[in-house]
Amino acid sequence: QVQLVESGGGLVQVGGSLRLSCAASGRTFSTYVMGWFRQAPGKEREFVAAITWSGGITGYADSVKGRFTISRDNAKNTVYLQMDSMKPEDTAVYYCAARDVRSLQYDYWGQGTQVTVSS
Repeated sequence: QVQLVESGGGLVQVGGSLRLSCAASGRTFSTYVMGWFRQAPGKEREFVAAITWSGGITGYADSVKGRFTISRDNAKNTVYLQMDSMKPEDTAVYYCAARDVRSLQYDYWGQGTQVTVSS
């Protein structure tokens, strides 16, 4: 049973930083892409960043490029999202997700963690 457990959310001031973690378990993720998504109140869920587990290839939404960094620790089976220079519009529930590199659809999702940026 695949499990993705996010942690690290909380309240931060504008311009501050926060690091989210996603602990993955239940299978070998070497052929997987790990992604971060977010959903703000009244809005649809949107892509934030993704990383391939094996090669560490990354991709970012334009809205976070240059401010957020996704990384992974293979030994700990954990993916991170370092968020810097945060803005009020970064406020959302952040979700970790996983998909096979050959698939277009994310099959596994975490429960989400709330991030609130106050001004």
